[in-house]
Amino acid sequence: MVHVPTAPALVLAVVLSISSVAALNPITIKGTKFFDSVTKDQFFIKGVAYQPRAVAGTDPLSKPSDCIRDFALMKELGLNTIRVYQVDPTLNHNDCMKALEDAGMYLMLDLAVTQYSIIRDNPEYDTDIWNNVRSTVDAFKGYSNTLGFFAGNEVTNNKDTTVASAYAKALVRDVKRYISSSASRKIPVGYANNDDPDTRVQIQDYLNCGADYERVDFFGINLYEWCGAGTTYQTSGYADRTKDIASYSIPVFLSEFGCNLVAPRTFPEVQSIFGPDMTGAWSGGIVYEWSQEDINYGLVKINPDNTVTPLPDYNNLKTLLAPLQPTGVNMDSFNEQRPASTCPPNTPTWKPSTILPPTPSTDVCNCMMSSLSCVATDAVSTDSLGAQMNTICGMTSCSDIGTNGESGVYGKYSFCTPSQKLSYMYNYYHTNVGKGDATSCDFNAGLQQHQSRHRNGTTAHYSSNFNSLRITSTILTSSSETLHQ
Repeated sequence: MVHVPTAPALVLAVVLSISSVAALNPITIKGTKFFDSVTKDQFFIKGVAYQPRAVAGTDPLSKPSDCIRDFALMKELGLNTIRVYQVDPTLNHNDCMKALEDAGMYLMLDLAVTQYSIIRDNPEYDTDIWNNVRSTVDAFKGYSNTLGFFAGNEVTNNKDTTVASAYAKALVRDVKRYISSSASRKIPVGYANNDDPDTRVQIQDYLNCGADYERVDFFGINLYEWCGAGTTYQTSGYADRTKDIASYSIPVFLSEFGCNLVAPRTFPEVQSIFGPDMTGAWSGGIVYEWSQEDINYGLVKINPDNTVTPLPDYNNLKTLLAPLQPTGVNMDSFNEQRPASTCPPNTPTWKPSTILPPTPSTDVCNCMMSSLSCVATDAVSTDSLGAQMNTICGMTSCSDIGTNGESGVYGKYSFCTPSQKLSYMYNYYHTNVGKGDATSCDFNAGLQQHQSRHRNGTTAHYSSNFNSLRITSTILTSSSETLHQ
């Protein structure tokens, strides 16, 4: 059993052992391949998914001692990339990103987090999501070893959630534009897809069709078809997926791999991923995952004393992966350029429009809020927002806040937060249906009388006969602000 201590003296020794590595050159894309922007050598991703959940906090790149401990072991595997699914952009990542660079590794970073993400069953793309994404890009765009950003991961995962792909593509567009306007270099933006047979090819084509600024720069596939030593390149489905990308115009790699139906894993697939079977079409892969969690994909176990024990999967992967050094082409001699994909037609099982949702604007939403005279109060809970929105949208048109990724029709305030949209609808009803009458801003549903505040500090009591549910609103008087369109 091997433990990697985190005592200061030993941490220093690990740092010294890897700090002689030269600063990493940014990775760039030409055609279907990644290249080192300075040496011009082709770059193959040899990566691992890195998101330990056993310790407090959700940002593994904010814990320097853990990074140093883990990156040293990753280096022994011959890895050059980690994929991190969630970070906190308000924390400091300098030490971990430096430790990653010293270990000779790059970062592929997912931009969505649990509380700010596109929900596949009821997709929306609002200012909360966009503001958090921009903050995350800002936190990592300055590191030379930031290889790329994932704008989405399995947002559409079957034929019933295809509309969500319009929202994922809108986020791709906005991240690319933001990087272009704010970063010192072009950082690739891509997407990680699942392996659903009903949608995998359509998503692949949809995210690579249309104008350049809305197409992904790379495409990842989370592929778990190769299970155990009895499977081969041909029988696993890997050969079929290679055919799927034969004419694709951008780099493709395995954004996750490592089926665990046969344990311990022996990873025979790496010889194909990084060998002649696949290196002509693919750009490497990312094994799932570093730490042992409830779903049993771990290469190592993080112990209660914060030491690490390599598991059989780690040793098996090391035996096969570490010696593999795929060779490719030189960037200057590689001139193959393929056309972008054709957008897939809409069918009963593929519904997203090519007309994408608008870029969310906090300024527009704040300006809208400043113009309202009837707004939702703080008494409206987050849990009840959806039900309350359904109630008021049953009373009047909600087209101004509506969003429809199938028809490509989006209201002018479709990207505002749920509470802002509820306030807009309260005010719309109050102004257009209630004609400004004070009682039309008291959405109390007849359950109990409550107060509405005026801007001049007085209070008024109203009651309502809507036979639905309790909704709380406030009248704001003396408003002279105009609505900015």
